[in-house]
This record gives sequence, structure tokens and C-alpha cells, in this order.
Amino acid sequence: MAFKADEKHFEEKIERTKLDSSSDEVSNNVNAKLANPLAGKSDEELIAEAEAFAREHDLLDAVEELRTGAILARDPTAFDTMSFISPELKEELRKEFTHKWRHTKTLYALVACCSMGAVVQGQDQSLINAANIFFPRQFGIGTNSERDTWLLGLVNAAPYFGCAFFACWLTDPLNRYFGRKGTILISLVFATFPCLWAACTTSWQNMLAARFVLSLGIGPKSSTVPIYAAESAPPAIRGALVMMWQMWTAFGIMIGYVCGLMFYHVKDTNGIEGLNWRLMLGSGIVPPLIVMAQVVFCPESPRWLMEKGKHRKAFEALCKLRMTKVQAARDLFYINTLLRIESKLHTGNRYVELVSKPRNRRATQAAFIVMFMQQFCGVNVIAYYSSRILVEAGGFGDLEALIGSFGFGLINFLFALPAVWTIDTFGRRNLLLTTFPLMSLWLIMTGAAFYIPEGDGRLATILLGIYLFAMCYSPGEGPVPFTYSAEAFPLYIRPIGMSFATATCWLFNGVLAITWPSMQEAMTASGAFCLYALSLEELDQVFSVPTRKHAAYGLRQISYFFKKRILRRKDVVREDLYEWDDSMAKTYAPAAGGH
Repeated sequence: MAFKADEKHFEEKIERTKLDSSSDEVSNNVNAKLANPLAGKSDEELIAEAEAFAREHDLLDAVEELRTGAILARDPTAFDTMSFISPELKEELRKEFTHKWRHTKTLYALVACCSMGAVVQGQDQSLINAANIFFPRQFGIGTNSERDTWLLGLVNAAPYFGCAFFACWLTDPLNRYFGRKGTILISLVFATFPCLWAACTTSWQNMLAARFVLSLGIGPKSSTVPIYAAESAPPAIRGALVMMWQMWTAFGIMIGYVCGLMFYHVKDTNGIEGLNWRLMLGSGIVPPLIVMAQVVFCPESPRWLMEKGKHRKAFEALCKLRMTKVQAARDLFYINTLLRIESKLHTGNRYVELVSKPRNRRATQAAFIVMFMQQFCGVNVIAYYSSRILVEAGGFGDLEALIGSFGFGLINFLFALPAVWTIDTFGRRNLLLTTFPLMSLWLIMTGAAFYIPEGDGRLATILLGIYLFAMCYSPGEGPVPFTYSAEAFPLYIRPIGMSFATATCWLFNGVLAITWPSMQEAMTASGAFCLYALSLEELDQVFSVPTRKHAAYGLRQISYFFKKRILRRKDVVREDLYEWDDSMAKTYAPAAGGH
């Protein structure tokens, strides 16, 4: 039985899109050259290349697996037509498509490590929420004066501005010299001791310094962990794993709120003032220590090892991450092919090429838009300030506000779970276009609820608006930007592209954090919430198609949607923007290629 590659694979693998464009444009397109590079080669040619590869990199003990793997890499879906493959191996290859969550224990250990890395990220963001009720008064910045509101915003925003202007741009050199694992370990160190530092501070200046240093634990990690997961995972689950970064970040945000509730009633003792908020911030050291213990036992990214010429170690890593040696050899051979082509295509400064090449520029543009909109939908205002907002503007007590914030964190996590499936079936662009209008509606509802008189369901309506907003954010604008950005950039420029994307995210995250206290004072919570009730314009999904073509196509889809969904006409045929040839329809991107 012949298998066709799953259609949703192609949406995830933008690099493999063959588009209706001129031959001159395609010849200058990095990904067009990377797409299906083994297509058209004979078995004899592939076997000869596999044997040469084995000799060059001291892998003669695996030459048989490499011969088979090289032929499989040309068309991994045609294994049933290959008579030289045993029935047992065919069954293993078939299960890559029929049992996509069947993998080695080592791969699941790596997935658990990356998931816990995301928990660290989320908890680092939300621990400040409950502490915002207490430490400003203790440090003399707790009034509604212009000075105090800006200083409180600066303390909250410090790690995110640090990420945007410094820490995120360390991702590329750190990855180059220390690898994916080394970069993650370094960032975990800087996610640990600033939490202890913040818990021991005696002034807002000290708190500001501690939170700025925390940026070194947030920026490189947020760029590296998704890449590490993508390069280590098989393609069948790669999109879901990258999406899980946001899902487990949402879980970490919820844990931060739980810590706020856990330590709320702790009383000052032995002359320690503010022991409760100090324990809240100090609890952030626990998850990084867990991840440190995990990452030590995980294999390094096979693709990074091959970039450094460590092909045997890369093969050993892939053997731990794949069910059979043939699958490991297939992926090893394919990654090597991509890296050789990539080395020829890279001709200039990668930072310059991020904007100088049209294909890269479109990816940069779209990554900027989705990251900007993730922040300017206002979600992190709720993540950082919800307890303070509910106390000062909503009329809640401190404990009620913390419970209300926990409800937001819980919903944010639970409604991120369906996105593991919907992001591959419903599509990134459709998720954004569907959820953004609803998010705008619920923010307007939340803002209007502050005008309801005391009692009369005022508190319930405020919380309902926040919770409905979270229900729409979590499966849409929550997971899409990181997944979208991780897929958008070509292989050779991906670390820099992700640095730019995450720097954009953290920059506007910082803008929200620093401006909210003053905005709330000047505009009231109602006006500030309504300001963030924005909508999202259509985004480009495949970047080798000019933006104007996407815009024209999107306008034509309005008529299609009306006729198909409103008038319920069955004779309406949807226009396809992309054209696929037969070879592309069967191309399977082996894992660890970094797609």
C-alpha cells in the first residue's frame, strides 16, 4: 500500500512550497533550491553518494543503513515499492504515518525537557503579577503619581527590554559556540539566580537590576528551545512540538499564579518584611533546576552537530531519537544534503540578508506582524497586572484578585490544548483571522464592564470578559506567532530570524509592561482595555509569493466564503493560491533538518 504525505505536513514546511512564479524569481529563492534536492537521482547515484559520505565521515560501519536511507530520503513515502526493504522495516516506516506519536523514550525525554523550559518561561513572566500588589508599597513606588506609575512599569518591563535590545541577539553566537544544549543551560543559570536576587532585594533599584539580568534567562531560551525541538523531532509531530512551547508557557503562567496564592497568607517573620512576595518571586528557582537536570541527559541537536563536522555524534544522536538505524541514517543523509546546498547558497552577511533578499524580507515582515499583534492584543497586561487591575479598578480584595488571575491562567492553559491539533488542521492564518475579531469583542466588553455600578454583576462581567478573551487568545494568537516564525525563515538564517522575531515579541511586551500603569491612571482601565481591542489584517503564509498576490487572493475569498458558508451553495469551488507538482506532493522532510 502506497502512502501519500499528509497534506498538513506541507503547510508546516514552507521551504518545500513550489510556487507559480517566474524562473528568475525561483532561481534566486533559497528554499526553491532546497526543496526536494534528491528528486531525479537514480538509486545508483544515491548509493554512490551514501558510500562516499560513509567513507568521508568514518561511518563505514553504518554503510548499509546509509545506502537504504539515501534511497528512502529521495521519497520516504514509496517504501512499499522498494523490494530490498524487509517487511519488518516497512512496518516501522509505515508507523511514521499511522502512529505519529510512537517514538523512542529519548525523544519523549527531550520533549519533556523542552516543555519544562517553556514552563520556566511562563513562570518567569507571571510571578511578578501577585508581587505587584505588595512590593511597590514597600519600596515607595506604590502611589498613583506619575513618577511611581512609570517606575513600576519600568520594573515590570526590565527583562523584556533587556531581551529585545541585548539578550535575544546573543542567541546566534551562543548557539554557534555552545550548541543548543549549552545555550539552554546558560540561559537556565540566568533564569535561576535573578529569582533569588529579586527575592532578597531591599529597593526598587535593586529589583530593577535583578529583573534586567533575568532577560539573559528569557531571551536566548525563548529562541533556542523551539529550534532544538524542531531539529530533533520527526516532521509528523514537529509543528505540534513547536506549538507546545506556547502551551507549556501558558502552563507556567498558571503556575506563577498558583505560587501567588500559595504564599499570599505568609506572614512577615524574624524581621523579614514582605516575606510573602519574596517567596513568590523566589519560587522561580525550582523549574530551572529541574530543566538543568533534564537537559544534561538529552542528546545534542543532530543538525548542529553536523554543522560542526561531528557526523558520527549526529548519527548516534539520531539513533537515540529514531526507532531504527535506517531511519536515523535516512535523516542524517538528508540533513547533510541540505547543509551542502545551504553552504553554497549563503553568500553574504546573514544579518543583511534578513532584509535584503525579498524572500527573507517577506518572512521578516510577517514574523514582525504576528509578534507585534501577539503583544498589542493586550494579553500580557493581564498576565502582569491583572491582580493590581482587579484590586484598584475592579473593587476586588487582594485574595479575590489573585483567585481571579489564577482563573485567567487556568483558562489560558486549558484552551491552548486544542491548538496542538487545530494548528495543523485549521491552519495558522485561519486561526488568526477567526480569533482576532472575537478577542477585540471581549476586550471591549471588559472595558465597558468597568462602567457598571458597584454590584449589579460588575465583578462577574469583568472576569467573564477577561476569561472569554483568554479562550480566544490561547488557540489562536497565543501559539501561532512562535510556530509561524520558526517555520518562516530559511534554514541558513533561522537562528537570526528567530532572534529578530523574539526580540520583536519582547520589545512590545516591554512597551506594554512599562506603559500600562500610566495608561490605567490616565485613561482608566476601561479606556486602556478598549485601546487594545484591535484586529489583525491578513498575513502572508508562504513568503515566496508577493504580498500583493496574497492580498488580492484574500479579497476574492470573501465572495467564496459568502457563497459557500452563508448561501450554502455546493457548486462553488475554492481557488487555490499555490500549485503543487507531483514530486512535491510526495516529499517528506526528514527530522532534524530544521524545518
